[in-house]
Amino acid sequence: MALLRVGLTGGIGSGKSTIASLFAMRGVPIIDTDEIARNLSEPGQEAFSKIVRIFGDSILDEGRRIDRDKLRERVFDNPEDRKHLEHILHPRIRTIVREKLAALEAPYVIIVVPLLIESGFTDLVDRVLVVDAFENVQIQRTAARTGLGESEIRKIMAAQASRAQRLQLANDVIENNADRKRLESEVERMHQWYQSLASTTR
Repeated sequence: MALLRVGLTGGIGSGKSTIASLFAMRGVPIIDTDEIARNLSEPGQEAFSKIVRIFGDSILDEGRRIDRDKLRERVFDNPEDRKHLEHILHPRIRTIVREKLAALEAPYVIIVVPLLIESGFTDLVDRVLVVDAFENVQIQRTAARTGLGESEIRKIMAAQASRAQRLQLANDVIENNADRKRLESEVERMHQWYQSLASTTR
């Protein structure tokens, strides 16, 4: 039976994690590529050694773990560094995603890929679900969560696909500018839709 693969993406602060958790509450399997990347970057992993060899000890914290904030600053300021990091992580992320997909038995799965468009991971999914939020909402949420200033957040946003690019690629859209109740009803609507789609493709 074919598994419907839904790629969940959106800009920083759009609410991807919240929406993924709402799908998970409905029993939907979630594959989070950010979580996979974090695990791959842990000490003892092959990717950890390669990252430190390329970027040096300056990206490590006091516990000799990779400081994600320092690494993010480094790669956002240097496109070549970003390519190096992607070259290390992306093939490994793809392998793990494929392994997880092969082990699943469910009508559909949500694959959370923050940089779905930018990383070229669209071949791993059947549909693209974009979480859409206004820029000012993204900035407010990200500032509240991370403590970053507006200029830093805008720098991250500038390095991501634009809102228009994401919407152009979207098969489905959830707007996340309102309250939690509205968001839950939107997720429930999409959940029913994906179950329906999955049943017709089997």
